[in-house]
Amino acid sequence: MTSPPKVSRRRALALAAGALFATSLLPRSAALATAGARIPSRGFNLPGWLDRDGGPAAGAATLEKLRQAGFETIRLPVNGELVSSGGPATLRRIQNGIRDLVGLGFSVLLDMHPSGKLVAAFRNDPEAAGGQVLRAWTALRVVVADLPADWVYPELLNEPPMERTNWLALREQIAATLRATCPLHTLVWGPARFQGIWEIADTPPLADDNQIAAVHYYAPMAFTHQCENWDASPLARIANLPFPATRGTPAVSQVLSKLRATGDEEAANLVEDELSAPWTEARIAADFADVARWSATHGCPVMLNEFGVLNFCVDADSRESWVRAVRKAAEANHLAWTYWELDQGFGFIRSRQSVEGFDDSMIAALLGS
Repeated sequence: MTSPPKVSRRRALALAAGALFATSLLPRSAALATAGARIPSRGFNLPGWLDRDGGPAAGAATLEKLRQAGFETIRLPVNGELVSSGGPATLRRIQNGIRDLVGLGFSVLLDMHPSGKLVAAFRNDPEAAGGQVLRAWTALRVVVADLPADWVYPELLNEPPMERTNWLALREQIAATLRATCPLHTLVWGPARFQGIWEIADTPPLADDNQIAAVHYYAPMAFTHQCENWDASPLARIANLPFPATRGTPAVSQVLSKLRATGDEEAANLVEDELSAPWTEARIAADFADVARWSATHGCPVMLNEFGVLNFCVDADSRESWVRAVRKAAEANHLAWTYWELDQGFGFIRSRQSVEGFDDSMIAALLGS
């Protein structure tokens, strides 16, 4: 897989068209490129496809509609265990999938997204787990090297599940592994352990001239993750919190009263802790101003490659208000962004295989003024 990417006439036309109007679609963060690279932005995450066997791809018509709406980047999670065990067939599947997306005019963030099993391995044997990630990138770098450096961006490891000092050492090893065959691709990395926006403050950039730091933002989680259904977290028992909100907001008082009426002090205390200061557009803007200062200090561009609100039990206006506030704060502080995610619990369309069921209000929150 070392031959030049084969691009059909249709895809070549799409690429040419994308090059002509990509600048008008990008926020101001595009100007923060290093080594002449573009900063991928105005995107969404597409999990559940190349990070598992038999995952469903998005339909071409759906992707074309999203591209026409103004989305220009797809963050594409891949599973290191699957890459290491799947052999050439898995690598071809990933390469062909990325080529299809680039052919439609999308930049692609190739996100090494560890499975729960690998996250557990980092807890039990960090050195062995790190070796597994390096082996995965050693296999995958052949795919990356054969894809255009100005359209495909390898992301070293999502939410690195280890202490900061251990991650900094592994980060340099992964970067060196990729640089051996991918000298021109822009490397994307995030801080340990959760890639949280607050964790970038004491994290130095890579020793590399072509990089983007990436952070996540889900604050306050009592709002963004209310009614989550995948573990026993008290977040699963919180519902109907609004945004913006303070402790004195009537809807918040009602939520607290209901939780305490059932004896759920854990969930009630979580809500109160997260609202110890008001959650408003101004609070969000201040968080992103902090990241902008880090970026300016280190001369390293930053992107927000995850943010979102579950749609399980939140009112639509609050959800849209939070998404718009975060997107605008990112853009105002020169951060590129990709939303988490397209068509699951945080999503904004009903199905990746249909052109129906697009949430126009959410799309406006992401792409509007």
